[in-house]
Formats: sequence, C-alpha cells, structure tokens
Amino acid sequence: MAHRTVKSGYDNFVDRLNRAPQGAPPSRLLNRILAMLMNEREASLLSLLPIKPFTVQKAAKVWKLPQARAQAILEELAGRALLVDVERRGRMVYTLPPPMAGFFKFSLMRTRGDL
Repeated sequence: MAHRTVKSGYDNFVDRLNRAPQGAPPSRLLNRILAMLMNEREASLLSLLPIKPFTVQKAAKVWKLPQARAQAILEELAGRALLVDVERRGRMVYTLPPPMAGFFKFSLMRTRGDL
C-alpha cells in the first residue's frame, strides 16, 4: 500500500511555522488560508528561512539562488506582508512574523488593487 511521503510546500511551511514559539497547528483549513496568501513555491521558499532575522545573502544561500533573484523574491513577499523588512545598520533585514498575530493580520491589512 502506497503512502504519501512527499510533503507539499504548504506542509513544509507549516512545519517551519511550528518551530517558532507560537506555532500554527496543521490542518486543511490552514493550508487553504496559506494558498490564498501565497503559492506553493513561495511556501516552500519560506519554509527554508531561519527563525531569527536574516539578510538577503542568507536567504540566497539557503535558497541556492543568485542574490539578485533572492532580493526580488524577498521584496515581493515583504510587499505582501508575508515577511517583515527593516533597515538595520544600512542594510535590509527580514524576518518571518509569527503566524496568528503576524502575517495573517499584516497581510490582510495591506491594501492591494487585486482584492
């Protein structure tokens, strides 16, 4: 009997969220909410990011992407409030906010023309 062994990008992202003190219990509803906020590739990329604040260079390294491409992705995700971006000592530092009081709230507060 075959079993599902390959996790989706959303499943990996939920696992990543649960490494933080305030997690998000896995559920189909959570995956549906995540699917509204991001595509599966973005969820996969977010699942690889560190818990502590990180730079473009760190994201590029863990994603195995050129720095310019990583920066474009980070800016896109921050623009949708899925990441928080702050300038620290002259360079941008990114962090993934906690799920419930973080990216759900922030992403819903953003105004976008497609909503």
